[in-house]
Amino acid sequence: MTTRHVVIDTAMLGPVTIVATDEAVSGVYFRHHILRPAQELFGPEVSFADDPVLGEAAGQLFEYLLGQRRDFDLPMSPSGNDFQRKVWEQVAAIPFGATITYGQIAEQLGDRSAAYLVGQAVGANPLCIFIPCHRVIGANGSLTGYAGGLKRKRALLELEEPATVSAGRLF
Repeated sequence: MTTRHVVIDTAMLGPVTIVATDEAVSGVYFRHHILRPAQELFGPEVSFADDPVLGEAAGQLFEYLLGQRRDFDLPMSPSGNDFQRKVWEQVAAIPFGATITYGQIAEQLGDRSAAYLVGQAVGANPLCIFIPCHRVIGANGSLTGYAGGLKRKRALLELEEPATVSAGRLF
């Protein structure tokens, strides 16, 4: 298993570390990411220009942040237990510009009372942005936890906000 990483600087989010294991993206982390693995687990730092998997991931992330991409088409291999993977599958299906609550995901999984467990699984998502956990919000519509911080979550949601909504906020 070959694990390596790149660090890209973004104007909106600051430095972002993208990790690949073999031929798939396995992690996306911010500098002060909650549950950030130890740096040595990321493998050596490489140039994304020399690594096809990381180059494609970085390119797609830049396109997304520039408003030129709505979905990611990458080989991904998030590490997690069966429940986490089920939650991440639900999160991955949230359309660009839409949001869903933790309770709604729990309900989709067959147990509305599991909203707290869903929240824990969402918080453990190692592929934030690529598996868009920023689209999961509190039951009352509030922005709740995000491993990269609420400021980043708000920025990502505003990036995806329909123009008619954002224009309405200017007045």
